[in-house]
Amino acid sequence: MADQSIPEALTPRPEETLPAAAPAGVSRRALLGTAAATGLTLGAAGAAAGYAAAPAAATPLTSLGSGQAMFHGKHQPGILQGLQARGHLIAFDLAAGAGRKEAAALLRRWSRTAQRLMAGEPVDSGDTGVARDAGPSSLTVTFGFGHSFFTRTGLHKQRPVALDPLPDFSSDRLDKARSDGDLWIQIGADDALVAFHALRALQKDAGAAARVRWQMNGFNRSPGATAHPMTARNLMGQVDGTRNPKPAESDFEQRVFVPASGAKDPAWMANGSYAVVRRIRMLLDDWEQLSGKDQENVIGRRKADGAPLSAGADGTETTEMDLEKTDAGGDLLVPIDAHARISRPDQNGGAAMLRRPFSYHDGIASDGTADAGLLFVCWQADPLRGFVTVQRKLDRGDALSRFIRHESSGLFAVPGGAAEGEYVGQRLLEG
Repeated sequence: MADQSIPEALTPRPEETLPAAAPAGVSRRALLGTAAATGLTLGAAGAAAGYAAAPAAATPLTSLGSGQAMFHGKHQPGILQGLQARGHLIAFDLAAGAGRKEAAALLRRWSRTAQRLMAGEPVDSGDTGVARDAGPSSLTVTFGFGHSFFTRTGLHKQRPVALDPLPDFSSDRLDKARSDGDLWIQIGADDALVAFHALRALQKDAGAAARVRWQMNGFNRSPGATAHPMTARNLMGQVDGTRNPKPAESDFEQRVFVPASGAKDPAWMANGSYAVVRRIRMLLDDWEQLSGKDQENVIGRRKADGAPLSAGADGTETTEMDLEKTDAGGDLLVPIDAHARISRPDQNGGAAMLRRPFSYHDGIASDGTADAGLLFVCWQADPLRGFVTVQRKLDRGDALSRFIRHESSGLFAVPGGAAEGEYVGQRLLEG
């Protein structure tokens, strides 16, 4: 999972500091206002810049609640921000009889709620108060539309070609009840209660207009949990995120986001992206029976530090992988079926995607088998050029395939960010 199929962690967010406690008599809102005034509040540009540059010191735990992502912007939140400690993915189907009018009203409600919650404010007078003691905690809320949404709302002519169903893959064991959906929401935060509060508020907002189709919960390491910022590990213990595209790269925007003009996509998708969502179960009992060396050969990278197997003792995670290097016996140091080799962009015609996953654990079966793995979320301007190209290559011989199973799947069109005074999807629903 060092490179593509099992998605990799993004570089950690820039990390903020606050006083350990607010002085007596200072309100939570005043404290958050002070944080914003001193540059602790992250807008869209700040989030992207912070993603590209890692700080030198770990995050004090007292600062976790102060982070704030902006609801309005060029792109929706929850794409460029770094990994978040807690996540919820939820899909809805429109209720029988609900159409374009009801969908527009729902997206208007959802956008208003998301904007307030991301600012650390209560939803309304009926707020549950679950997160009343917390700051925004870098909450992000992202909305997308599934293939079926356009049929339900009579917007067939506005459905992007890129939203055509994904092909079948050999590792698929898909549960249709936990796949697809008319509408999709991604919620992320650095605090579990803040994330849950958003989940409940948005579910309640759906009212009679939509019903939950499926919902999944995920997690990542909390910012500040390590002595210094580093690429995260997945549940297999692998450093996971080494080759994720970076905003500083010259072709980042064209790989991840639909251009504002001249695209084959409809105009309402300008500055948007396509999210592929896969629940990937890790067969941890089988994986953990392998020796450390065998695990490294499956991935193609050292488990301790993420360095490629072709690197010397002083190699690091970012050392360039030498695909032709051999050992004294003439064997390739990076095996021919290693995951990191097969998933490299230069082995897939440059195909790449921005991966922003959550790990999950949904319990233990009576035989002791863990239902655990990855909630894979990846972003790309064209899923056929991104996810499908890479997954087809992995399907033909990735050594990791023996240890994973794709159990649910979804593809969603995620429009660009809402401008001030707009709701997400307004250009589609009122265009």
